[in-house]
Amino acid sequence: MNPAESAHELRTGQLWRRPVPTIGDPTSAAQRDEDVQAWALDEPTREALSTVISARRDIRRFRPDPVPEELLREVIAAGHAGPSVGQSQPWRFIVVRARRLRERAALMADRERLRQAAQLSPQRARRLLDLQLEGIREAPLGIVVACDRRTPAQGVLGRNTFHDADLWSCASAIENCWLTARAAGLGMGWVTLMRPSELAALLGVPSGVETLGWMCLGWPDERPPYPGLERRAWSHRLPLDEVLMSDGWPADAPEPPASGLPDGVPLIEPAQSEEAAVVLPEVGPDSPLWSELTAPDQRHVVHAHDRADGLLTPPGSLGKLDQALDRIVAACGEELNSGILVLVGADHPITSHGVTAFDTGVTREVMTASLAGSAVGAVTAKVAGLGLTVVDAGVDGEPLEGAELARPQDVRGDLVDTPAMTVADASRLIVAGRELGAQAATRGLVCLGEIGVGNTTVASALACVFTGMDPHRAVGLGAGADSAMLDRKADVLDAALARVEVGALRRDPVVALAELGGPEFAVLAGVVVGAAQAGAMVVLDGLATGVAALAAVEVNPAIQSYLVAGQVSREEAHRTVLTELGLEALLDLRLRAGEGVGACLAAQSLLTGLSVRRMGGRTR
Repeated sequence: MNPAESAHELRTGQLWRRPVPTIGDPTSAAQRDEDVQAWALDEPTREALSTVISARRDIRRFRPDPVPEELLREVIAAGHAGPSVGQSQPWRFIVVRARRLRERAALMADRERLRQAAQLSPQRARRLLDLQLEGIREAPLGIVVACDRRTPAQGVLGRNTFHDADLWSCASAIENCWLTARAAGLGMGWVTLMRPSELAALLGVPSGVETLGWMCLGWPDERPPYPGLERRAWSHRLPLDEVLMSDGWPADAPEPPASGLPDGVPLIEPAQSEEAAVVLPEVGPDSPLWSELTAPDQRHVVHAHDRADGLLTPPGSLGKLDQALDRIVAACGEELNSGILVLVGADHPITSHGVTAFDTGVTREVMTASLAGSAVGAVTAKVAGLGLTVVDAGVDGEPLEGAELARPQDVRGDLVDTPAMTVADASRLIVAGRELGAQAATRGLVCLGEIGVGNTTVASALACVFTGMDPHRAVGLGAGADSAMLDRKADVLDAALARVEVGALRRDPVVALAELGGPEFAVLAGVVVGAAQAGAMVVLDGLATGVAALAAVEVNPAIQSYLVAGQVSREEAHRTVLTELGLEALLDLRLRAGEGVGACLAAQSLLTGLSVRRMGGRTR
């Protein structure tokens, strides 16, 4: 009995029993005053909480085993029990199981990883590209947490002044999910390597609802004792006293750590702060680029990692080559020991606009030399131990004797005033390419190459469509342009792009190939689809092969898992196209040869690496 109660009893001779509500808090002020620590949980519970918090990790590698439904609901229920501003509960949990959605999301993450690396200093960029930053392909489940912000801030208690408190609430929900997953032995990884508008468009999220990233959930294939970025010496945890302040911000507080950006590069580039409108392809099974292909499943992807980890060498010691080998082993296995170069050539009416330094007759000459085995690409393929298929996709004059034929039937145009070819021709050539790709897949690695005077300008036009590049950035030197020719190329691209509706072309890559492409681009796109559909890996060469592959990936992102970027050329557009493909080039030799030379050189490294995987010493 406290002093106030004693005094009351002395005056009245009695003490009334306090009414206790049957709902809500049953304690009285007197009880709370008597023991201010009575609400504490027991010591084992507090120790368990501390253990879970300190053991939480951002997991990037996962086993393919399924997560039981009841455990998934337990994790999400923990998020739903989180604190929210004004009890608004703005979170929505989108569980993603569909492979096509996961494949598109993985491609988005691959693109952003390369975009971020491009903004860093060279040394910091190389270190970033060595990191595995997400496990979208490996994890059996994805959870996208979205914040429904359609209720005006003024209508939610606590948001009128702190308008983003609903987003903070969703972040708290994510932390609850994360801790619950960790306590159950599950791994969770928070992936924000994607543009919010792209992710929202992928999942059909309505306007006014914002995504907070992608959570990978599954049984972990790593058990890090401390954060992975500390293990890789990317960063370290600050001491508590460095983040603890009293009664305000100290005047002598240290500046934040260096960003890793080169001198003069802003932390947020203005061009990146406003995202372009998201355009997703709108094609179906009637498109010649359509396929039911899916990426290698989680078991194959994880098996590739397991095999690499078993080698008598530190994991990832072969750098970019290891990453490429993992893709190949997941798709094709380790036994691959051969390949073929598919070399496709055509001429282009656009050369009449002065966009090339060479006579169009050079195309036929190089194609003829390729058939004879003496052109640079053909010789490189032979030295690399690769077979060779030469495809005449529209070389001026009579069809080339000895070549595979896949030539357009209708009148062709110059891109500026008329389409490059009809949609019917583009479709026929893609189908022909698919057949060639399926045949080539039986030979092992499928390397792509092209021959065609003026086709760098054509490739630049397609790059503008598929990546949104400005034409004046997209034009390149090709095989030997001068400054005046670069200006003409830019003017030609401006005129060609003004003739079409770019958004419509992005929605249907077949139409893009017809309007602004050329015969060899359609054939190459078909080869990519046909080879991937047959389970082969495709090794890309320069810009032209890259944009052809991008046309196929736009329709089905699973195809990206069957691609290796053999090299990056000196064309700026090529780097942008590879970023859009989410691929890091294996070689950077400043090549401008075309003809599949870079793809063949890369294939040599890949086949050597596969031999190492097969023959290298194993650990227990």
